[in-house]
Amino acid sequence: MLPEVWPFVSACRAGGQAVVLARVVARVGNAGRNVGAAMAVAADGRWAGSVAGGCVDGDVLETAAAIHAGQPATLLRCEIGPDARPAWEAGPACSGLVTVLVAPLFGEWARTAVDRVLSSSPTEMQPPVPVLLHTALVPPYETTLGPAKDSDPVMVEVVRPAPRLVIVGATDVAVPLAAFAATAGFRVVVVEPRPAYAQGDRVPGATLVQAWPSTWLGSHALGPDDALVALTHEPRLDDAALVQALLSGCGYVAAIGSRLTQQERLSRLAHIPGVERIAGPAGLDLGGNTSAQTALSMLAELVAVRNHRAGGRLVDSDGPLHAGVGPSAS
Repeated sequence: MLPEVWPFVSACRAGGQAVVLARVVARVGNAGRNVGAAMAVAADGRWAGSVAGGCVDGDVLETAAAIHAGQPATLLRCEIGPDARPAWEAGPACSGLVTVLVAPLFGEWARTAVDRVLSSSPTEMQPPVPVLLHTALVPPYETTLGPAKDSDPVMVEVVRPAPRLVIVGATDVAVPLAAFAATAGFRVVVVEPRPAYAQGDRVPGATLVQAWPSTWLGSHALGPDDALVALTHEPRLDDAALVQALLSGCGYVAAIGSRLTQQERLSRLAHIPGVERIAGPAGLDLGGNTSAQTALSMLAELVAVRNHRAGGRLVDSDGPLHAGVGPSAS
């Protein structure tokens, strides 16, 4: 999706490199990623993202190079499956038809709007308003902030701020959890009042705020797209944060600790509406015993809950591999 490649796009633009953007605008069958999946290709050949994996990404790279050399934008239709490649090339496991728009990066007005949304800080009191992009699927394939002509087929893409994860406590688990979550596309803020823990370089990939969690959350209400994980093991810090997250309608609320700790926590907070929503012990049952493995299990549970999944093994499931629906085309 566009947010996945936007840091690369921004870095290329800052370095004076032209960028060609490829986005899936239609797919039929099991053709890899959803509509909206994106690749970005710089003029010097560097690239990021994926539209379907394997051979299709290679086709996009060739087309992007031609566009960098002066050819116009184009719709690339790629058949995926064992019969779509020469006999000496192994066919991919998926099959279907994917249509990819490969075009120069869209104009300044749209870029500025996307920049504003995707670079928003997790400490902003009010997140930016989502951007609605309309991409015409007829030449010259323009992407604008306003709708295309009524008669033109378009892809409609909503660009929202990345989901926010608030971590209470800059603990040993917070360090890998912040790094993993940032890589997974979350805007991460760590709230830590204790000076010995609130060291600026301790949680790379996150914004560190030295404040009492209850004070910070009092001016930064959490919503259904947000998540909070309490990690301090200290009720005087964790409890108030958990209560405020529950009362504000935070989408995912979790806390570290043993099953006994969770029972004691639920008893202390039994008078709070929605207390049963606190996930504790936080995480999926991965059996890990290091800080990084514990953080991995916590992030895995958060992703599963956001996607309305149980978090079991894919080998034991017969449902779709990926959750969610991409942008619409009409």
